[in-house]
Amino acid sequence: MNLAVPNWFLLGSCALMLLGCASTPPSTFYTLSPLPPTAQTPPSASAGLGIGLGPVTFPVFLDRPQIVSRESDNRLAVDEFHRWGGTVQDDFLRVWSENLAVLLGTSRIIVFPSEIRYPLDFRVAADVLAFEGTADGQALLKVRWTVLDAGIDQVLRVQERSYRQPMAPPGDESAMIAALSASLGDFSRDVAQTLQALPRPPQSPNPTQAEP
Repeated sequence: MNLAVPNWFLLGSCALMLLGCASTPPSTFYTLSPLPPTAQTPPSASAGLGIGLGPVTFPVFLDRPQIVSRESDNRLAVDEFHRWGGTVQDDFLRVWSENLAVLLGTSRIIVFPSEIRYPLDFRVAADVLAFEGTADGQALLKVRWTVLDAGIDQVLRVQERSYRQPMAPPGDESAMIAALSASLGDFSRDVAQTLQALPRPPQSPNPTQAEP
């Protein structure tokens, strides 16, 4: 019995495979954007503050390369072709630190973990509970954050808040990343205002190692 495959079938299969490869869209990569340098003129009292940031935790469903949005209360959309340029956690920390440097007028900000040692005044840790686009066309950041005395790790303040920014146009990934960046900017302003309002703790005689 002749089991040879006809040439026309092989050619047709190859053509379909090539067509499938050619029709696969390329991935697009995104990063968050910080506040502009002119976002705020910091008061002189906050200049020179030493701040440690981290750790920052994300839910497992957000800690992935793909951009995640929420279609309903219990349903997520994971976009294979729209991805973070690095990791969402690293990008969040990077922009958060840039925002606070602008808002507080200090360059003495360490992102944990780090081997750098110098005296710190405060450490701020955060649990990100939501950082995603929503079904009603908004970008949502929900975060629980803690301010600690960096010298003795005493908890000074605990807060939880949600930040929402509209996406324009809804459903557009670039608009969603811009709105998420704006939400992170609003969160950064709250953290900066809290740190400005807290009395500066007495400096420890030994430099703080930048490890939480």
